[in-house]
Amino acid sequence: MRVNKGNGLAIVLIVLGSIMLLGKFTPFFGHFVGHLIGYLIPIAMIMLGYYGVKRGNALFGWIVLVLGVLILLGKLSWLIGPLLAIGLIIFGVSMLSDRRRRY
Repeated sequence: MRVNKGNGLAIVLIVLGSIMLLGKFTPFFGHFVGHLIGYLIPIAMIMLGYYGVKRGNALFGWIVLVLGVLILLGKLSWLIGPLLAIGLIIFGVSMLSDRRRRY
């Protein structure tokens, strides 16, 4: 098999189609595939938007990129909230410890 420039996309499409078909036939795997596809679509939108901006179609690229980021932020909100809370706690503790060192 020769390696051409377009083979990477073909392999990605074959793997993605296989995962989707496997998800339809096995109930447990289908739940996992649904979540995986839910994250892959916004990531693909971000990549397509970036590609559009780089190729010169800035308006369409930025629209797709921003939509992908917003959708991905919505999907990752379960992780962003607790990370923000932990960051605020660490920042507050560091502010208290800095105040004690100054005196």
